[in-house]
Amino acid sequence: MGKRYDLVIRNGNLVFPDGIKKLDVAVYDGIIAEIAPEIMGSAAETVDAAGKYVFAGATDGHVHFNDPGRTEWETIKTGSSALAAGGGVAYFDMPLNCNPCTLDAKNFQAKLAVAQKESLVDYGFWGGFTPGNLDKLEELAECGVIGFKAFSCFSGIDEFEGADDYTALVGMERLAKLGLPLMVHCENAQLTKKFTELALAQNRTGVRDYFAAHAPITEIESVSRMIAFAEGTGCKLIIAHVSLARSVELVTEARKRGVDVQCETIGHYLILTDEDVERLGTIAKCSPPIRDAQNQAKMWGKLLNGEIDFVSSDHSPCDPKLKNGPFLKVWGGISACQTTLTGLLTHAYRERKVPLTDIAELTSHKVNEIFKIKGKGKIAVGYDGDFALVDLDKQFTLQAEDLFYKHKVSPYVGDSFHGAVVQTILRGTTVFKDGKIVSRPIGKLLRPSF
Repeated sequence: MGKRYDLVIRNGNLVFPDGIKKLDVAVYDGIIAEIAPEIMGSAAETVDAAGKYVFAGATDGHVHFNDPGRTEWETIKTGSSALAAGGGVAYFDMPLNCNPCTLDAKNFQAKLAVAQKESLVDYGFWGGFTPGNLDKLEELAECGVIGFKAFSCFSGIDEFEGADDYTALVGMERLAKLGLPLMVHCENAQLTKKFTELALAQNRTGVRDYFAAHAPITEIESVSRMIAFAEGTGCKLIIAHVSLARSVELVTEARKRGVDVQCETIGHYLILTDEDVERLGTIAKCSPPIRDAQNQAKMWGKLLNGEIDFVSSDHSPCDPKLKNGPFLKVWGGISACQTTLTGLLTHAYRERKVPLTDIAELTSHKVNEIFKIKGKGKIAVGYDGDFALVDLDKQFTLQAEDLFYKHKVSPYVGDSFHGAVVQTILRGTTVFKDGKIVSRPIGKLLRPSF
């Protein structure tokens, strides 16, 4: 007589790092207990995944859920629900735009208290890295942050100050000793500030004026400088939301020299172009800005040859009123955490023949590996029973009412997708199925394992 499991998924096409195999997978007490051609045991719940592809549930390394303090923008409850609807089982929440920002242990605990009650899926927290909190890095590390986030420019939030060169250098020296990474939003502060001031003085506030104020050189220079600091200090560096193929090349060149540096990119840099932004308007404003089609083609090349480490959403919503006004002046951020995986299934797998194994690597395995999250990110015995069941043949047009965000806005509303998440399972428990959230909040804190 076979064993008794909590969950058995039968007949699915399991997406492993090294290939796709039709197998059964069983979960007991939240952990994958068996993978076999035919599992003989019984289960409290059985899922027939015939014809479906079973991915390890996605981990979004870069979201802003704004809880506590700016819940009129987004909440952990709504954000984590949207993430689950997109096949996500975990996220790493940024230290801004919550209020207060996550700059010390007290504010870490305040955010944790909300997540423990409200997060549908698992979560990790970034700690803030600013000129005013260098003496708090150790206490944030003790709290369990997965890393630290800095801006080399204005963050968009007054209470989260950008890091000057002194802060970056001294702070990286400290983080090297702590063994935790620093993720940097790389845009040159002086150039973007001056270009913006000049544009405003001449009443040039359109889409192209914003692009000019955040020209490619502003990112490229900052990436080069942060890599130099990381090389000199031995700090593990992650370049946030790379928008330019040249920035990826700088990371690749540095890695060849032995620098511990990775880069993430975001779905909208792969899916949208500057012309789409002109068409869509402020709903598609983000920083760094979305670039031209020529750069986008090069970015796909970088992704295909493995130079980009992971793909996140940089889900950065706001009160929709903050998107009203001249393009140069409005809030820059895109709501996207529900569409990262389906976007890649459509634009990477369907349109560019990117293997499903690579998509699993970019959305789940690599991000957990980089941040040393033990037991998460792939389908293997001993790992968390986290799965996203995908119908690759299902086509749909995204409607506003499909979104679980607090504000049902996205630049992708009205777009067609090919490949849909039909069920999301976190540690053996179904949290999303057939368009509905079907679980209470069961998320738990993720900490790096050294």
